[in-house]
Amino acid sequence: MKSEKETRRKFATESVADLLDDLHTTSTGLSQKEAAARLAKYGENTITREKQKSQLLVFLKNFTSVMAILLWVSGFVAILSGTLELGIAIWLVNVINGIFSYWQEHEAQKATDSLMKMLPTYTQVYRDGKLQQVNATQIVPGDVFNLQAGNAVPVDARLIKATSVQVDQSALTGESVPESKKVDYNAGQGEFAESNLVYAGTTVGAGTATAIAFATGMKTEFGRIAALTQQQKRSLSPLQLELNRLTKQISLIAISLGVLFFVAAIFFVHYPVAQSFIFALGMIVAFIPEGLLPTVTLSLAQGVQRMAKKHALLKDLNSVETLGETTVICSDKTGTLTQNQMTVDHIWTRSHTYTVSGQGYVNNGHIELDGKKVQYGSDPDLDLLVRLVAFNNDTEVEPAKGQARPKILGTPTEASLVILAQKSGIDVNAYTKKYPRLKELPFDSDRKRMTTIHQHDDHTLSICTKGSLSDLLPHCDTIQENGKVRPLTAADKEAIDAANRKYASLGLRSIATAYREIPQEADKQSQLDNLTIETAETKLTFVGLAIMSDPPRPEIYDAIEKCHRASIKIIMVTGDSSLTAKSIAVKIGLTSDKARVVTGSELDAMSQDELKQALAGEIIFARVAPEQKYKIVSTLQAMGEIVASTGDGVNDAPALKKADIGVAMGVTGTDVAKDAADMILTDDNFASIVAAIEEGRTVYSNIQKFLVYILNSNLPEAVPSALFLFSRGAIPLPLTVMQILTVDLGTDMMPALGLGSEKAEPGIMDKPPRARDAHLMNRTVLWKAFAWYGLIASIISSGAYFFVNHLNGWPLRGLATSGSTYVMATTMTLAAIIFCQIAAAMNCRTENASVFKVGLFTNHLVWFGIGFEIFLLALLSYTPFLQNLFHTGPLALTDWLFLAIIPIPLFLIEEGRKWLNRRRLSREKVTATARASSVTR
Repeated sequence: MKSEKETRRKFATESVADLLDDLHTTSTGLSQKEAAARLAKYGENTITREKQKSQLLVFLKNFTSVMAILLWVSGFVAILSGTLELGIAIWLVNVINGIFSYWQEHEAQKATDSLMKMLPTYTQVYRDGKLQQVNATQIVPGDVFNLQAGNAVPVDARLIKATSVQVDQSALTGESVPESKKVDYNAGQGEFAESNLVYAGTTVGAGTATAIAFATGMKTEFGRIAALTQQQKRSLSPLQLELNRLTKQISLIAISLGVLFFVAAIFFVHYPVAQSFIFALGMIVAFIPEGLLPTVTLSLAQGVQRMAKKHALLKDLNSVETLGETTVICSDKTGTLTQNQMTVDHIWTRSHTYTVSGQGYVNNGHIELDGKKVQYGSDPDLDLLVRLVAFNNDTEVEPAKGQARPKILGTPTEASLVILAQKSGIDVNAYTKKYPRLKELPFDSDRKRMTTIHQHDDHTLSICTKGSLSDLLPHCDTIQENGKVRPLTAADKEAIDAANRKYASLGLRSIATAYREIPQEADKQSQLDNLTIETAETKLTFVGLAIMSDPPRPEIYDAIEKCHRASIKIIMVTGDSSLTAKSIAVKIGLTSDKARVVTGSELDAMSQDELKQALAGEIIFARVAPEQKYKIVSTLQAMGEIVASTGDGVNDAPALKKADIGVAMGVTGTDVAKDAADMILTDDNFASIVAAIEEGRTVYSNIQKFLVYILNSNLPEAVPSALFLFSRGAIPLPLTVMQILTVDLGTDMMPALGLGSEKAEPGIMDKPPRARDAHLMNRTVLWKAFAWYGLIASIISSGAYFFVNHLNGWPLRGLATSGSTYVMATTMTLAAIIFCQIAAAMNCRTENASVFKVGLFTNHLVWFGIGFEIFLLALLSYTPFLQNLFHTGPLALTDWLFLAIIPIPLFLIEEGRKWLNRRRLSREKVTATARASSVTR
């Protein structure tokens, strides 16, 4: 069996006659009958997407997490114990949460599917010797088809005719500069560089061609890489692992306490076994945060919705939090850090250096000399250069429509020259009619020049040439300066080279321009036929340089500065040159000028240990093929980093899937890249990644906030049972099991959801990503939940129980064990817990910042949740049916006044604690800065 490379080489190097023979076709294509037979044999020309799980399995997945299983078991045990309503309530939590999770992920998948771009719909194919419009999915090996500028290449094919063809292969190679293609074979440098082969998923930027398909669908290089990507398996996200760990911790605590209380109730209080079991179940219910799972799910869902508004589409809810852990971003340059819109920003002639304002493929600037606007017609050298780049150009720029970007039919380089001509004020249409094109000598990658021949006047022809300076200057023997032509001297060449080196050191590209005028001969056609590359591109007059760049995105500077503050490392991984990559990296503040640049060939030669050592410092990867990203991402993960990696091409897909967060481009990305990614940027903007990371950090912070909130009610729920147990039944249960469930599934839920929607706390991007061994339930969470908020709430709620009994004769007579006094005592215990939770909801909104600073009323959901808590308490207190079910009684006006006072001191005390903590952190920061300064000195 031949390898893919050997097969490609064979198709590229053999003669057209042998190629036709091997593919059993003709230069005029296949017959309809033969095409139909081959379609049946080879299948449709489509890229098979990764096999989707059945919707049933996807749905059931949401009911089988560790926490979900715990709740199923808890509900089952509750039903066995005779508390049917308790078991059903717990199960309903699971059902509602599972349905919501499925719906959210289903909606995200639908949005992703809508972004997927399919292969071109129709292609001009020869069938039965005639050119026909054929659906691209129906193309088969052996088909002969036409290509022109703007077409996406539908299959892997060999060119048999080609005129000025340039193909954007960035989807496969990551290289932003288009490849020249021609009929003659040239191996080229790197993968997919054969001069006479075109590949599925690439785009024709310029020229026309006829090609023969030799691979379709999953047999193309595009399909082969897609298949490799689909073989990779995804692992659980850090949040999934952490929630599983948290569930096990809470389950162990709850079950251990339940068993302890079960045994104690039997042997210490001498309760019957059945009653002891229900009593123990109450303790388990008290310590299992039944509302945690739906609250986490809703918080993640809210994060997904907020990210979508910031141009980041998350395909999986759990990816939200993983973003917050990101420590390294491996980013492309073109289109992500930059605008992917080549722009001429300088013009150099022997007499003057001009600057050009405006960016992108729109006429939004002008040419300036010494800060003053210059129009076409003011300088003969500038005028000539503008005419040359306008005439010697095969690209069209279609203006933007609505919110869409301008569309270029051709190459980015020529598009920038089109816009330059527009900015100069020249009437291109009038001049092209006045000086019509007679012949073209197309650009090719060997000589790196393009020449067009025009009618200058009735007696003269103009030869217009542009190309790379190193390949054009040797063909010049004169130079134009101030409108006059004179011999090109050594001093001129040195000045030209110096200017070119200066701009190259800044990462800018230059296009050299030259011309020659020749007398028109009597037999013009014969003269044109004799004007070949050798005879036309000689004795040229040098005019000047058009210097261009792909400008950085304007918002990139703030985004990178934010990443540096957040201790997130950014590594540029690009297919562009080392010089361009480093200059852009330094310009936008990505690295210092001391950063090491590693090329793709150097990367291949590195061992993993050498690569780890290089990755520890400032580093840029240039001339790197997309598939080499996989090695970079894998090594970073082996170093313990959480990696986000960007990509748009099919060859980026393995790295996107390997990364902890794969980020595909929504505008320029291929469907394979989008399929492999966790997140799709709908604006292809690096700043959107940073915004998503900030959102991810916020989500994790919010999960911890409502974890504190949910857990802190566990202690006042458990203390009544402990009082009952340790008093050996002398203190009747101050809180029933159904009342405990009221807090866990009723009053706690809405404020917790409000905490999940809390905006980022000030300074969230001023600290490093959380450590991988950091956990949701850490010492701070436990201290706040149990030793601070929980302890205070336990004292107040237990106090409320005894206070009601005191009003009814205790301690002169015993604590009520039944009747209206007992019901009111348990109702006030429940109500006191709820009002303590109101204070906790406000206190949990921030970790250290004052709630007054972030805005007392800015989180409407929290206030809605507080209102819901009060409403639910009133409903339980005054509705007869619910009074019987939850063992509650009607609260008097004096009771409500007592309850309303509870949150105020609790809130103000916590504000004082936060103020003291902020002062401590401020002093520590000043001390650390002073130490750092002394070390530097």
